Amino acid sequence: MLRRALAVAAVVGAMGTGCKSTQPASTSGSGMGSEGMAERTPPAMSHSGESPLASVYFDFDEFKLRMDAQGTLKSNAQLMRDNPSWQVQIEGNCDERGSDEYNLALGKKRAEAAKSYLVDLGIDSTRIATISYGEENPAVQGSSEMAWSKNRRDDFVLR
Repeated sequence: MLRRALAVAAVVGAMGTGCKSTQPASTSGSGMGSEGMAERTPPAMSHSGESPLASVYFDFDEFKLRMDAQGTLKSNAQLMRDNPSWQVQIEGNCDERGSDEYNLALGKKRAEAAKSYLVDLGIDSTRIATISYGEENPAVQGSSEMAWSKNRRDDFVLR
């Protein structure tokens, strides 16, 4: 998997931002801390563990942040401001449609879009790492729009 994750850099460079999948289109479908509050100790995180930071979701074949994702990222940014020692890894994920290479590149673009938005909200970029899992880390098993809509996401893992 590490070899595939490293290969995404070459694919992203060759892909360009205007590239679209040949797959058919489909439709898709927080907590805030208080200022001055003592910093909370983050819970232990694993690749598939729970996180105090909420996931954001994407439309099919898109990496543009939806309005609901922007609201979630604002909440996540506030939690990160309230907990300045938190280091976060943004994990870009895709549904099962599309090639492995395409999905790795799309997952990376999704993670980078969320990182860029958090940085624009004042979070230091050195606190945020990104990785793409493409279609290898589904949140929901299945080949339906319900499953696919839950798998097109960025997860935020404390590291």
